[in-house]
Amino acid sequence: MSTDLTGIIPPIVTPFTADGEIDEQAFRGVIRFMLKKKVHGICVGGSSGEGHTYTAEEFKRLMEVTVEEVKGAVPVVAGIIVNSTRDAIARAKSIEHLDVAALQVTPVHYVFKPDDDATYRHFKALTEATKIPVIIYNVVPWNYLSPALLVRIMREVPGVIGVKQSAGDMKLTADLLISLPPGKKVYCAVDALLYCGFALGAHGTIAANPAAVPGVCVSLWNAVQAGDHKKALEIHQALLRFWNAISADNLPANIKTSLALQGCSTGVPRMPMPATSPEQLANIRRELDNVLRYDN
Repeated sequence: MSTDLTGIIPPIVTPFTADGEIDEQAFRGVIRFMLKKKVHGICVGGSSGEGHTYTAEEFKRLMEVTVEEVKGAVPVVAGIIVNSTRDAIARAKSIEHLDVAALQVTPVHYVFKPDDDATYRHFKALTEATKIPVIIYNVVPWNYLSPALLVRIMREVPGVIGVKQSAGDMKLTADLLISLPPGKKVYCAVDALLYCGFALGAHGTIAANPAAVPGVCVSLWNAVQAGDHKKALEIHQALLRFWNAISADNLPANIKTSLALQGCSTGVPRMPMPATSPEQLANIRRELDNVLRYDN
């Protein structure tokens, strides 16, 4: 399996049934849909996949299913969203037998925020306990890691291979890119500004827009890599309007709606997340029709 983690790596949705169980067949269908769109990797268990709701058993099973479906065609990333070093290590160890290219791991995100040294020790302990490389998922608002801390961790902890830089501050992404240690990578997850991130030199993206319209995001990536910035700007503008239609507290539900409108079965969100509202649906339909003009 390729371990070149660059380009469009959608954090795929997890289809649930009405009673909150995982719909494994629909999940397999989501993976197949992504592969048909020529994505460069697959991430399971991220925020868009409602990975924060997984049990340890569900996490392991979904990773097994993903590796089975992907069959080595693209790298697989496993999302870990837990609140202790112990639990993060346990989840990592549970999938060490699988062909997983990297772990995408959040900092601790409960009310009590570790200081910088504790956060450093968290990622150091995790990488020492598992052979699978780690991408830091920098997304938690009250434990948002600074570029300086991220660079320190990447420089001193060999098992940390990169950062998924989320939230809306492109300046922090730019600061991280110009300070990046050799051999490490930054993935832009500022959905409204993926074009800007790619143009600045981000190594790819693991973000919500790619989970909703993967073919369009592949087209954007290809345009930037080819130096066709006129086309890239057109795609960016359509993607931004689409992002404005899906961005909400029920974002995973809206991603599922977007995929369902493209013929990909996605089930429902897991309670208590609300489904897409009628007003959201109308906005999504309008902008989806527009953005899919750039589908690959």
